[in-house]
Amino acid sequence: MLDVRRLRVLQEVVARGSFSAAAESLHLSQSAVSQQIAVLEREVGIPLLERTTDGPKLTAAGEALMVHGDAVMCRLEEAERELARIAGLEGGRLRLASFPTASATLMTGALSIFRQRFPQIDLQFSEDEPEDSFPALKRGDFDLAVVFDYPSFPIDFARDVEAELIYEESMRVALPPGHPLAAAKSVRIADLADDDWLCGELPSSCREQVIKLCREAGFEPKISFQSEEYDVIKGFVAGGLGVTILPELAGDHPGIELRPVRGQKPVRRVWAVTRETEARSPAAEEMLGILREVCRSYRDGQKLRLAA
Repeated sequence: MLDVRRLRVLQEVVARGSFSAAAESLHLSQSAVSQQIAVLEREVGIPLLERTTDGPKLTAAGEALMVHGDAVMCRLEEAERELARIAGLEGGRLRLASFPTASATLMTGALSIFRQRFPQIDLQFSEDEPEDSFPALKRGDFDLAVVFDYPSFPIDFARDVEAELIYEESMRVALPPGHPLAAAKSVRIADLADDDWLCGELPSSCREQVIKLCREAGFEPKISFQSEEYDVIKGFVAGGLGVTILPELAGDHPGIELRPVRGQKPVRRVWAVTRETEARSPAAEEMLGILREVCRSYRDGQKLRLAA
């Protein structure tokens, strides 16, 4: 395989008209330039330059090689310019994934801020549950994924990725209107042992978390309705079909009563996951910083202004 650096030396000799001028342009000694050309000629097995009194001239083989060499050098220069734009956040793309409740809250704010600050980056967003988005990130399908887990059901992030805990949200009891405990300031899960329960379908860490909390409170929950969509679950609660436990980012809903859990407070953890720092793009690094800003604002109880 031909060495691109030697093609560059040949290109410079032809352009400058002499070995000495090419050496000066390339910041090499004249002997080093001569050696590079000699090696290149040995690699192709045929003379590329004719040494004349008017300076070096391309042979027919040299002309044929330079047609392709010029094209190669042009593409490399384009690649260098594109890489510079990506490094300077003036080009490139950023592929993101998030789970629904974070998509509607944390990611909406982060995407808007990123677009304002770096309009030339091509943003590509997909919505997936952690069971799908995390393996996809490890395959290289995404540059950054926002995922969740529970302390009792942690994700094994393993090697080749870096995970940063960006948000920890409280879980709240969701009660239908008129429920006997709706007026309470906080609710013990044990006091809901006789209620119908609503949760996600198996396999689901959300469902496992609900069942675990109920078992720790001393009872096996009677699960009457199941759905993977929190909006559906909240509608079921509002319709008087049962009770459940919802993460903070799931938000409110007309007609349901949300109360803190009395006793040990269950939480859900939100992580920003990227490939290892060495493989992380400048755009992914900037998005990670913006996500930190947005999460700080949510912890402080107010959404970050999009113009920030």
